[in-house]
Amino acid sequence: MAWTLFSGRSLLTRRPEVRLDTERELRRALENRVLLLLFSARHCPRCRGFEPRLRRFWSRLTDPAHVERPEQVSLVYLGMDRCEQEHREYVRNMPRGWMALPYGDELARELQLRFGVSEPPAVVVLDPGGSVLAGNAVREIRDSGASCFRGWRDAAELLDRNFQEAEEDEGSIRRSLTEPLRRLKYRLRDQEEEEEEEEGE
Repeated sequence: MAWTLFSGRSLLTRRPEVRLDTERELRRALENRVLLLLFSARHCPRCRGFEPRLRRFWSRLTDPAHVERPEQVSLVYLGMDRCEQEHREYVRNMPRGWMALPYGDELARELQLRFGVSEPPAVVVLDPGGSVLAGNAVREIRDSGASCFRGWRDAAELLDRNFQEAEEDEGSIRRSLTEPLRRLKYRLRDQEEEEEEEEGE
């Protein structure tokens, strides 16, 4: 699972007093979501150029006016900053909902090597199961904006069945995230079929 990349670690939020460091908090923040890993640095001119687009992209993904389930995405900043002050300043100014690995945590370098990130900025996109959906989505985000998320979400549904709503009870059938929309769309058809069955009895 993608969230287990951060198991046993702490994640920072833009509020210094709020730190996610228990398994329960990490699961709540990261489980069953498309996970974006942002490799960036404040001193990098390319990163500063990409940042406004990334912030607009994030805003459109997390605004309920634009997407049906904003909670399906999480972003973790894996800073490639030169010093702790630079990192702290970045974290303090992150958009609401972003998380960050603390400065100096070796996991940032491990993930950089694991996903083949050679230079910032880079955005690695993982499905809920931990499979890579995009090795570096910077160009995709820059060119397509928030619409590229739909492709990632669809791919995540195909790759990982955990990307579904919880079962209602033990004997119920698992339902996909689009099931309520399908039910609404086909409600009339279902009603007609029920009426036909009643007439046939």
